[in-house]
Amino acid sequence: MYTKIKHLALTTLFLSASTSLFAMDLTKAYDMPEATKMIEKDLFPEPTKFTIPKSCDLTDPKAIARGDFMFHNLNGKKAKGKLPEGLAKFVEKTGKDGKVKKEPKQYGNCVACHDIEGAKGAGNIGPSLVGYKAMFLDTKVRDAAFVYQKIADPRVDNPNTHMTVNLTTGLFNEQEICDYTAYVMAEKKKKKK
Repeated sequence: MYTKIKHLALTTLFLSASTSLFAMDLTKAYDMPEATKMIEKDLFPEPTKFTIPKSCDLTDPKAIARGDFMFHNLNGKKAKGKLPEGLAKFVEKTGKDGKVKKEPKQYGNCVACHDIEGAKGAGNIGPSLVGYKAMFLDTKVRDAAFVYQKIADPRVDNPNTHMTVNLTTGLFNEQEICDYTAYVMAEKKKKKK
């Protein structure tokens, strides 16, 4: 028994001595990323002022239909309703491995924050757009340029907004912003229940 205790004590002493002898600073053995560079990549670009492209037809029924669809859906995987002409449920993206993958197309899901005619389960985070055309557009208080800018990059006139920054960040393209604008500005028909 004494020999076993003596052996255990010697083994413990040897292990603790060897650990302290071989201990070293391993912080140089792996990459330490520069945090400021990582943060810079995540920062939003500065607010950007946009002009409606001449190709933007705000009266085009197909553009209004696309805007309506995107306004009320989050993404192509869970999209409800018939897909309007010019929209896709999935987009192809090249991954870091170089392989092309199909991913659900992201839509606006504007209804999560804004109420609008015919909306189901609309949010109340952003201002209601019910009656927007009559209250703001028909009275000339606001115009198409205002609506387009507000959807493209709302920070231009409200730096503290919680609304998504859509065109400046590349979340949506010019045509998609045109489609949203066309829908917000359009006369809304009551949706069938």
